[in-house]
Amino acid sequence: MLRLTRIHVSTANRLLRVAWAFVYALAYRPSPVPLHRWRCLLLRLFGARVAWSAHPYPRAKVWAPWNLTMEAHSCLANDVDCYCVAPIRLGVHATVSQYSYLCSASHDHRDPSMPLEAGPITVEADAWVAADVFVGPGVTVGRGSVVGARATVVRDVAPWTVVAGNPASVRGQRPPFERASPD
Repeated sequence: MLRLTRIHVSTANRLLRVAWAFVYALAYRPSPVPLHRWRCLLLRLFGARVAWSAHPYPRAKVWAPWNLTMEAHSCLANDVDCYCVAPIRLGVHATVSQYSYLCSASHDHRDPSMPLEAGPITVEADAWVAADVFVGPGVTVGRGSVVGARATVVRDVAPWTVVAGNPASVRGQRPPFERASPD
């Protein structure tokens, strides 16, 4: 069973998110598509660990940059919602396609006060999360795996596996590969 951690969002966190909202609206969102390094810089200024070769697109929404890691050549496409209450990490050459929702938090519906619970999300190297996918808290999308369009992922995806559907289920395997250079 998936274990999530109850969390409390501090006042400092809320104030930092207000500051980020202004920077996002005034400098990140209106930036031209090719200016990935500019958006990397803005994310870094708010504590994200983002490789200069990463590709955060201008319409990708990031809730709390200080909980985001984007390794070399990773991609958050336009219209991705990156709800990073808990850490979210994209490995080298990992891609999250448009309209996908990386949701690292939820509420404990068994408790009448519905406290916030969070769990990290990892999209490992060479994995592809296709369009309009929901990835829930505490999930790891394994190296080289593919999550088909509109899937709902609430459990870990094994490396080099192709999953699809709601809930996501195994549809096949992807042949493992190694990149020619460690770019």
